[in-house]
Amino acid sequence: MNEPLKHALKAWGAQHVRMIKDRENAVHEVRIAGKPAALRLHRPGYQSEAAIRSELDWMGALAKKGMRVPAPIALPSGDTVLVLGENQSATMVSWVEGAPIGEGGVPLQGTAEEQAALYRNVGAELAKLHNLTDEITLPEGFTRHRWDIPGLLGDDPFWGRFWECPALSEDERNMVLRARAVAHDLASVFLENGADFGLIHADALRENVFIHNGLLTLIDFDDAGFGFRLYDLAVMMTQNVDEPAYEAIKTAALAGYQDHRALSQEAEHLLPMFLMMRRFASMGWAVPRYDPTGPEVANYTQKAVTAARDFLAKA
Repeated sequence: MNEPLKHALKAWGAQHVRMIKDRENAVHEVRIAGKPAALRLHRPGYQSEAAIRSELDWMGALAKKGMRVPAPIALPSGDTVLVLGENQSATMVSWVEGAPIGEGGVPLQGTAEEQAALYRNVGAELAKLHNLTDEITLPEGFTRHRWDIPGLLGDDPFWGRFWECPALSEDERNMVLRARAVAHDLASVFLENGADFGLIHADALRENVFIHNGLLTLIDFDDAGFGFRLYDLAVMMTQNVDEPAYEAIKTAALAGYQDHRALSQEAEHLLPMFLMMRRFASMGWAVPRYDPTGPEVANYTQKAVTAARDFLAKA
């Protein structure tokens, strides 16, 4: 057991059960006073202490409003963030029962009708997230990164300069740059027209949507920030593009969202563009995390190139 983990367990008075995952953050199942909880050792350098505290402030406010999300568990001092040194922090959140609704790269289970019904509920959950967030007064000093036009398509995007991905051929790079320029102009007009913008989850992939007794819970707010609400819907749909029932799933997800929150025709029309923007971001995200010549980067790159080609063909 490493020293940061030992330090965090001692600080919360927790007992270690098992490691759940070790990706962006190292997440451990623990017990506090006999009850399960999730201990997160945050990846050094990704989020500042203030940004992590802001993430927990938002999650806590959502939980108080009745939304099913992991809620922060404070230290005995009352603080929610334990600084471990070397730009690393630890946090504790309430345990979420259930299992993910699916896994990326694995066909979605169920019939087409069951898949559509599931995603109608996911769309409704994102609408609830956006509605409740708009009711929350954020505390002074609240800070999170931005999934805005500069953060997605600017000269220094939040997840990296995706067009410099070494897996792109020269022709592919030029096509991605053309798609980026067109998307930049269309997103700017969308924003000028009053696009829905605010705090978003930004990572509502299947792995981050848990289901238990038919109820959904959004987890893993690590990438949450200020951005286009449409981006949340695009991220939700990225893993469904290759599903045979994609159109039915998309229609149901948007209907579920519109059951609770307005979605303009302009936004619906721009969904494929925002899906492409997520593909671009993911390509930039993959480069520093994997072997640039390996299959993972090649896979992210191919998805981004396909999205750019389809987008330009219809633009």
